[in-house]
Amino acid sequence: MNAGDLRGFGPAHVSVEVERWRDGAVEAATDNVAEECPVAVIYNGVPFAVMLATPLDLEDFARGFTWSEGIIAHPSEFQGVEVVAENGGYAVYVSIPTERSAALAERRRALTGRTGCGLCGTEMLEDAIRPVATVKPLAHFDPVSVHRAQDELANSQSLNAITGAVHAAGWADSTGHVQLVREDVGRHNALDKLIGALQEAGIDASAGMAVVTSRASYEMVHKSAAAGIPLLSAVSAPTALAIRTAQAAGLTLVGFTRDRRHTVYSSPQQP
Repeated sequence: MNAGDLRGFGPAHVSVEVERWRDGAVEAATDNVAEECPVAVIYNGVPFAVMLATPLDLEDFARGFTWSEGIIAHPSEFQGVEVVAENGGYAVYVSIPTERSAALAERRRALTGRTGCGLCGTEMLEDAIRPVATVKPLAHFDPVSVHRAQDELANSQSLNAITGAVHAAGWADSTGHVQLVREDVGRHNALDKLIGALQEAGIDASAGMAVVTSRASYEMVHKSAAAGIPLLSAVSAPTALAIRTAQAAGLTLVGFTRDRRHTVYSSPQQP
């Protein structure tokens, strides 16, 4: 599978020469590793953030990041995006209303996003823990659907099948069938890409659930709620702050969804 098959702007993975050791024996081999590069998000010509990300679906990332970070008040305010290769990475030029761009000056962040941390560089404590949106589910989710979605996500990771190194975020309908999947070395980036893809496809996020291959951190819950997703299912554990945030949002938070078992941490009435 080439980068084009993966909707990439640059190579999503590269081949490297390695030595493989097994039971005391060594052999020369070629391995495929995921690519990671700086991605600058620029609003109306003004730099806002630099993230480390996989160069796939960067337009989706721009849409999702802009909405989930509260840069705009409604997805319709996302006016356009252009992705340009620059300085060993990519510059994502986003057009938003002038009043939104002016508001950014009030909450300016010199944010360098790392693959494991979405809040690195936040200047003010109040920017770190922001009010969370309240979700309004349009469907009921049963355990069978949640497990089906997690299983389908595991089988839908094109890039991870090649590299074994990336997270995925998927959106499934109320029956648990996955409709969209996005991948990235960063779990937050994968979810932002998914949120952007939902917007671009015109899918009502509140009619389904999000499933992720990572732990459920505060930001994963906050971004899901911002997008109107009523249920977040993670293959690993949530944090205490993520649980409190989910409860405040009315979002159903499910962890350790694997091997036909799961744990409900908020909104236990469903699934």
